[in-house]
Amino acid sequence: MKFYLTRIFIILVVFSTVASVAPANPRGKSVSDDEKKELFPGTGFFIKNRNPYEDEEAKEWFLEALKLQKENETSDALKQFEKFSKRRCDLVLKIKDAQVMIGPEALYQAAIIREKQRDWKQAFDHLQLIARAYVSYDFERVAISLMRIAELLATAELPKKWGVVPRLRSGSEDRERLNQVVELSKGPRFAPRALMVLAEISQKDGKEEEAMSALQRLVNYYPDHYLSEEAYFKLGLIHQSAVSGPSYDQGATLNALNYFEDYLILYDQPPRRGPDESVSNYEKRLKEGAERKKIAQVGKNDMRESLAQSKLEIGNYVENYGKYFLTHWKELGNQPALQFYNQAITTAPESSAAREAELRVAELRND
Repeated sequence: MKFYLTRIFIILVVFSTVASVAPANPRGKSVSDDEKKELFPGTGFFIKNRNPYEDEEAKEWFLEALKLQKENETSDALKQFEKFSKRRCDLVLKIKDAQVMIGPEALYQAAIIREKQRDWKQAFDHLQLIARAYVSYDFERVAISLMRIAELLATAELPKKWGVVPRLRSGSEDRERLNQVVELSKGPRFAPRALMVLAEISQKDGKEEEAMSALQRLVNYYPDHYLSEEAYFKLGLIHQSAVSGPSYDQGATLNALNYFEDYLILYDQPPRRGPDESVSNYEKRLKEGAERKKIAQVGKNDMRESLAQSKLEIGNYVENYGKYFLTHWKELGNQPALQFYNQAITTAPESSAAREAELRVAELRND
């Protein structure tokens, strides 16, 4: 019995030792290779083949597609180009003194054709596949098209199905696509614009939390981008829209006040013209920025007045009913009420609430 227990113990020790030294990923880099393959649906009915296309086969299809495209045989060219959406192709051809990666180039051409046909969803899918599967391809070219098509899908009138049946817009799909653009294009060139459009779409759909999340990401991750000015302003407006009045919780009021105050300090001068911003758009932004400043100043004053009115109401309540719930209220006298009245005065000195609070302070001190 002792002999068997000893053997079991040795086996367990050996197993634990091997497990401890075994690599966490036994396949090493093959995981990323598999992930790239999984991006493509593959060909075949029962057993999907996701291996890259053979070079000669891919070359023949691509050159045939270019020929058909040149002859304005768009539908046939599209069929050839879209074969590259099934399986990967890493072949590089030299065409007119340029090195062309035919896998992503075929998908890009397919996306352009789909966009012209107003099949924007399919075009977006092709472009997204390029960005995920072919990281060495010209990303800026892809990202510009991704952003353009995402905006079309989110804002433009969708083409009718079969030319007759109206298509219904899906707000959740629009927001998901814009989030994908942000994820794929991490950087100040495209992500800020995608986040701003995402916030606008979320607000239209009544998704205030998602809108605030997008705007906060823009402000936090891209503070030097010119769109951060508008994002900061919109955050103040969203919080202001949640204000219920002086008789209710003042959390939203404080948040709105903080955003308006910070906005007026941080953007006393408008952000400089962006490298991708046209002169006309820059001049338009300057005019809109001046209007935003006026609105922010009014919002700041309104929020301060709401806070002051809230302090006044609390002071009135404490003055009239404090004896029923405050401990040592006799010793405290009018001090608790005076504290709230003074806060109303300092919060918004020019407000009607402050003037009323001053009258109450004068009366209480004369008692």
